[in-house]
Amino acid sequence: MRYLNEVLASRELLANLTLREIRGQYKRTIFGQLWSLANPLASMLVYTIVFAFILRVKPEAGDPSGLDVFAVWLLCGLLPWSFFSNVVQQGMGSIIGNAGLVQKVYFTRIVLPLSKVGSVGYNWLFEMGVLVVVLALSGSFIWPWIPLTLVMMVLLAIFAAGLSLMLAVANVHFRDTQYFVSILMQIWMYLTPIIYPISLVEVQSKAHGGLFGTQITLLDVYQINPLERFVSVFRQIMYDNRLPDLQDVLLAAIWAFGAFVVGVWVFRRSEKGLAEAL
Repeated sequence: MRYLNEVLASRELLANLTLREIRGQYKRTIFGQLWSLANPLASMLVYTIVFAFILRVKPEAGDPSGLDVFAVWLLCGLLPWSFFSNVVQQGMGSIIGNAGLVQKVYFTRIVLPLSKVGSVGYNWLFEMGVLVVVLALSGSFIWPWIPLTLVMMVLLAIFAAGLSLMLAVANVHFRDTQYFVSILMQIWMYLTPIIYPISLVEVQSKAHGGLFGTQITLLDVYQINPLERFVSVFRQIMYDNRLPDLQDVLLAAIWAFGAFVVGVWVFRRSEKGLAEAL
């Protein structure tokens, strides 16, 4: 409780750090905030060409929305992933990136990785707003589902914050962490049904049956991935326009709060020694 009070007392500092990150991102650029769309749109274009036109990957049409546009289906999973990846990688380097401040001034260090959640989240809100407009123009009845989408955005932000807190501490003590995580993120993305439908995994799972003579299937192992749940829920809400599976939402919430609690615990235990370790 005492630590929570310290964090709450630092909310003004957190807000100022977040605003500093937001204002400095696209300073002296012509297109400003529009640059936040550059990476997801470029990725969408490449993946659409490769997977939709060359490899002929065909996700099922939205049920009951009836949407059948690969690029829109892709964005419903790609934007949440991009947010998650950016928060984890930027939050991981937040302590080292502010080494001078950490060594000279005492403050609650947890605000540094949390400010990355806020600044990246600001861009994500803009990107998701554009996606909502695209969905509406594509014929999706998206407007009633916006509140539930915002709830899932908060849960994903909590999950990403928890991981970034743990990795920020690890990166201070072991600088190899940033390189390991960079490789891990690439692998993690392809192990998540972002650019291909999970039905492809289901087909292979049925073909191979139980693994090593057990009842555990390839699909069971695959769905341990927490991002699989998040992406699935986002698509059910935004692309399908329907209530997501309750089990998926509950598992996403468990992953989110579990990661955050562990992340805060790890960060709190290590916070006092961060300045000396830098």
